Amino acid sequence: MISNWFKFFSLTIIFVIIFPSDAHAYIDPGTGSVIISAIVFLIASIGYYARVIILKIKNFFNNKK
Repeated sequence: MISNWFKFFSLTIIFVIIFPSDAHAYIDPGTGSVIISAIVFLIASIGYYARVIILKIKNFFNNKK
């Protein structure tokens, strides 16, 4: 059964796609650099935690007592 939040989210996305509006917004270079640095941070943190998890799995299976 589909939850009410999923229905609400789906209908909101459909509404935004069907009835788009212009933002008339300006993104200055400072905002652009913040967005780029956030994306770089996200990629780096995902890579770091993936490496940590892989090392823990390797250590678990290579642990010889």
